[in-house]
Amino acid sequence: MREVQTSGRPVAHVARDLGIYKEALRQWVRQAEADHGDRPDLLTTAEKNELAQLRRQNAELRGANEILKAASVFFAKELDQPRTRPTR
Repeated sequence: MREVQTSGRPVAHVARDLGIYKEALRQWVRQAEADHGDRPDLLTTAEKNELAQLRRQNAELRGANEILKAASVFFAKELDQPRTRPTR
């Protein structure tokens, strides 16, 4: 990444010299620029990690909410049933 930024050479040339795919290097350069604040249009690595964590938490909460809804339906049905007296 530093080679691309300091040399002024095209990403494709640097990637070829390093023996890696140019699109991989291009993505790394873009991400480094975002992390340094040079690309406000892209999420930083920290923001991407936070977003992934929030999405996981959201999925867990949705699952817990579904369990609570099912439990409330179950208990509502139990409460609606007439109570019978035990026979002696």
